[in-house]
Amino acid sequence: MRFLTEHLWFNTSTKRAYINITPQIEELVRKSQVKEGLCLVNAMHITASVFINDDEDGLLKDFEKWLERLAAHEPVSAYSHNLTGEDNADAHLKRQIMGREVVVAITNRKLDFGPWEQIFYGEFDGMRKKRVMVKIIGE
Repeated sequence: MRFLTEHLWFNTSTKRAYINITPQIEELVRKSQVKEGLCLVNAMHITASVFINDDEDGLLKDFEKWLERLAAHEPVSAYSHNLTGEDNADAHLKRQIMGREVVVAITNRKLDFGPWEQIFYGEFDGMRKKRVMVKIIGE
């Protein structure tokens, strides 16, 4: 059994961002030398997300608009969580919607994606250092 655990670090220059991390994950799969197995990619912060979707600019803009309609950042006073002095309750809700992790099969040493699938890091309360854990296991 082979395994690999690595951490990717992000510190976005904006409060919200969507970053295609597929190339980094593919490189880690190569590094692991796993031929058949699973790859877990997990956001290790409660205001960030990892998800799979199409890498299309219009869709990424649609995510931003849709999430803002579901959990608007302002008014920050609308959220009980923000009574603690925080202003990021919306980021917690956006993360809940977009998810904390993905698991992708590894087949013949490659991520086994469907058409157009890519792995994204979603940042909803950025401008500070956060990490994503990648765990690969298999034969």
